[in-house]
Amino acid sequence: MFLEFTVGNYLSFKEQVTLSLEASSVSEYPENTFSAGKHTLLKSAVVYGANASGKSNLMLAFMDMRRLVRDSAKMSSTDTFRVQPFLLNTYTATAPCFFEILFLVDGMRYRYGFEVSTTKVHAEWLYQVKVNAEKPLFIRDGEAIEVSAGKFPEGRGLESKTRANALFLAVCDQFNGAIAQKIMKWFTYCNTLSGIDHENYRAVTFRLLNDSGCRPAMIQFLQQLDLGFGEVQVQEEEFSPEKLPENMPLAVRLRLTSELKGLKLYRFKAMHDMFDASGALVGKAAFDLDEQESAGTNKIFDLLGPIFDTLMRGMVLVVDELDAKLHPLLTKALVGLFNSVETNPNNAQLVFATHDTNLLTYGNFRRDQIYFVEKNKEGATALYSLVEYKEDGGTVRKDRSFEKDYIQGRYGAIPYLGDFSKIATPWLENKKSLTT
Repeated sequence: MFLEFTVGNYLSFKEQVTLSLEASSVSEYPENTFSAGKHTLLKSAVVYGANASGKSNLMLAFMDMRRLVRDSAKMSSTDTFRVQPFLLNTYTATAPCFFEILFLVDGMRYRYGFEVSTTKVHAEWLYQVKVNAEKPLFIRDGEAIEVSAGKFPEGRGLESKTRANALFLAVCDQFNGAIAQKIMKWFTYCNTLSGIDHENYRAVTFRLLNDSGCRPAMIQFLQQLDLGFGEVQVQEEEFSPEKLPENMPLAVRLRLTSELKGLKLYRFKAMHDMFDASGALVGKAAFDLDEQESAGTNKIFDLLGPIFDTLMRGMVLVVDELDAKLHPLLTKALVGLFNSVETNPNNAQLVFATHDTNLLTYGNFRRDQIYFVEKNKEGATALYSLVEYKEDGGTVRKDRSFEKDYIQGRYGAIPYLGDFSKIATPWLENKKSLTT
């Protein structure tokens, strides 16, 4: 379970900001929360903000932390970390990036984080919470790694085997450390998606459609969306160079022909009802998903696998631009899968960025589920939730029209649009002078 994520000195985040999925004391939509030991957690959180305000950077920060943890063991001594600090300040431009996450594994709370630059790990720490006391399992400061022998024996003797550009947690995982393996598994099963570049996720959808336990729920969901079809067929065929685009460069064609030779390809067909002249149902028509269905339908299909995989495992899904290419009602339906008790019995959690303001009215979000990002005059991103926002000395009331207030700029986090007439008037005058 995901409790909170903190990032600092990374891309547009100069100071440390925290996104928390621990529920506050607000009372609306209790079904959007669940109990995990002594914690009450949110099933989802949505992030709003103007273009270039830092929404995608927040999603990318989580994705990059996950990538750094998972890929650390694969790096050589000469490899570098792909991270970028906040560059609009002379101090932060050369300082390390900060990442920290709090989560639950087997009922135990862990706090894990690190500070890294492109060339090395500057600091790293792992804490475990039993009852109310937080105890360090290991603390790393530069080249020095201090391991708690009683609480983290799996780390003893591995300090000297850890490179400057390797995470100590990943080294412990390589040597089959029990706690390290649990934490590595948690990061592995967290799904992170792009709502724009989503084509690569289709393999997960294909796998789950072949899973007898998951297929009925996925097909039922597709039917409820009223996309024009309620069944999907998978056609298996041998790869043929003839199926490659005609305008593809010869060198690329030859390479793909060699790499794909002998492999099986899969084409998905959406089964539509076919009617005769009198309107009677006479059969089914198979539409190629890529060539004959809309971009939004393709996105729904691509994301369906990772979404249901997350729901089945009760894990975490982080999505940037969830609403891209989708009708607002489709976005609402996807979010509803997580906030529903019926479709989310394993308490999976969703964090996503969007511009779809309809969700502020129809998404049934609690105030502590709604986050905003906004840049200050120094170009640094701030993050705050609606329940934290203060107006007239108090909190925002739950009966406010959140969408209307947001569009009017009441909560900030919207683009400043100047007077376009100041652009149009000189242009029109210049055009008039040229024609006279």
